[in-house]
Amino acid sequence: MAFAGDETQLRIQEGVLLGHALVACLADSVGIRVFFIKGPASVIQGLREAKISADVDVFVDPARLGELIQDLYERGWRRRPSDPDNITFPKHSVTLDHPEWPCCIDVHFRFPGMEKPHRDSFEYLWQHTVSMELAGQQLRVPLKELGILFLALHALRSPELPACRQELQYLGGVVRRESKSEPLLELARATGALAAVRPFVESLLPESVSPAWPAPSQEWRNRVAAQAPGSARLLAILQAPWTEKPRMLWGALFPTREVFLSGNIYADMSMSGRLRQHRNRWWRFVRALPRIMRSLRKLSASGD
Repeated sequence: MAFAGDETQLRIQEGVLLGHALVACLADSVGIRVFFIKGPASVIQGLREAKISADVDVFVDPARLGELIQDLYERGWRRRPSDPDNITFPKHSVTLDHPEWPCCIDVHFRFPGMEKPHRDSFEYLWQHTVSMELAGQQLRVPLKELGILFLALHALRSPELPACRQELQYLGGVVRRESKSEPLLELARATGALAAVRPFVESLLPESVSPAWPAPSQEWRNRVAAQAPGSARLLAILQAPWTEKPRMLWGALFPTREVFLSGNIYADMSMSGRLRQHRNRWWRFVRALPRIMRSLRKLSASGD
């Protein structure tokens, strides 16, 4: 966000804080219920080690998602390009950016790992939020145990990454110190997140607590398995009905411009630029093939 006649720009940490205030003020002015997940609020609550957030993560009442997005459009925010293949990449949020802001806004209408219908789930989640002052604005954030659930599910999507393992280890310490395992279990059960969060919460429960663990959904299993470049698309093609495979294969071989722009909104879309990106895309896929095959074997074994 540049100031007229000045080269000064918002730093990302400033933009994130002001972004929280902007969305909270805008939503409150039209009576839209929103609460903020992850980000600086989780650091203030002691659920994360101090870190600079790269964007604003806000969870909106799904019934009013379109209204909030439109209000942000009217203030110069724009939807970032995203892969149109909703089978391979099931959507859970809308990402917006602004040419004068250093951060994005991720507007969530559901959260991966929480399998209950998102409109019903929101009502339950809303009952487990609390008011917090941030950037001079009163806004809603999850109660500690719900904040832990969000952060754990986010980290469990990529359990092989060192940063995610470190986050889970830190959260485990919080759960033990503050005796949050049973409230966390109840929240996971109520939101349909029990299967997804099991690798984190199971070892934290008292021996006397032994829940009936459901099987993870196919979407969740795919998310966890598809860590290598191209693996998500290959999994989707293998699992799709035969009538859908040709269309999906064509999309994998000849991606739309939105696919390239979803990774980099400044990607070169000239003919030479697209050819170069095709080449790089295939090279990443070939290099990742050993990892992809291991993931496929692991996914197949977990489904037996």
